[in-house]
Amino acid sequence: MKSILTIAGLDPAGGAGILADLKTIAAHGNHGVAVLTATTAQNTVGVKSFFPLTPEAVCQQLDALHEDIPLAAAKTGMVGTGEIAEAVCDWLHRHWLTPLVVDPVLVASSGHLLFEPEAIDTMRKKLLPLATIITPNLPEAATLTGRTVETQSQMEEAALRLYDLGPKYILVKGGHLSESATDLLYDGKTFQWFEGTRLEVNTHGTGCTMSAAIATLMGSGYEAPEAVARAKAFVRTAMGRMLKVGKGKMLLGHLPLDDLRQKVMELKGDDT
Repeated sequence: MKSILTIAGLDPAGGAGILADLKTIAAHGNHGVAVLTATTAQNTVGVKSFFPLTPEAVCQQLDALHEDIPLAAAKTGMVGTGEIAEAVCDWLHRHWLTPLVVDPVLVASSGHLLFEPEAIDTMRKKLLPLATIITPNLPEAATLTGRTVETQSQMEEAALRLYDLGPKYILVKGGHLSESATDLLYDGKTFQWFEGTRLEVNTHGTGCTMSAAIATLMGSGYEAPEAVARAKAFVRTAMGRMLKVGKGKMLLGHLPLDDLRQKVMELKGDDT
């Protein structure tokens, strides 16, 4: 069992952010540890507001985990502010050697901004160069490159531009394509396409889940292409067992709850 770090924000409803990340890591048989960057006032209907921590609070969490627990991989999600991004980048530059997955979370699916617009340049110049793999969706790729990204040919153009910023791998996710959900992985030499059909579901947290799955798989020794393929399959499976917990969007079914519930009932029967 490996320990996998997520550096992200809190969705109190459990659909995205560190709670989704931790469930994803657990579903892959690993142990998740988390550093909180910001909390949100959020439910299944949408994000009402978000409240970032101080950079010092974020770094002290990182220091505490680093001095105690061997970490096999990490992912970043919602960073929140430019100051936090700077602090996290400085910390990673000093301490990080293992795989790092950067999910450039900029806007919630509800449309609420989750990152200061003026801090996007910090992400481009300091965070992306540290990444083993970055996982932007089409709107995030468009924001980071300053170009429209709506087609597969534009995904290739975006991958080329993003690769020039320093990551080893670029995964441009095609969930916002009009006719498919095909993803593109680029390693600086080869374009590799991961085919996928669209599922018309009302959910969120797929990007968090995808990046957390890639991190835990790479931390377990899988190379990027295999990790991406397996992570995509996991997200698809989680979308097939979604949960209705509130009035708004359904949540991904990250964990095999039926199996766990059956085991609990079996234990309960033994006790009686």
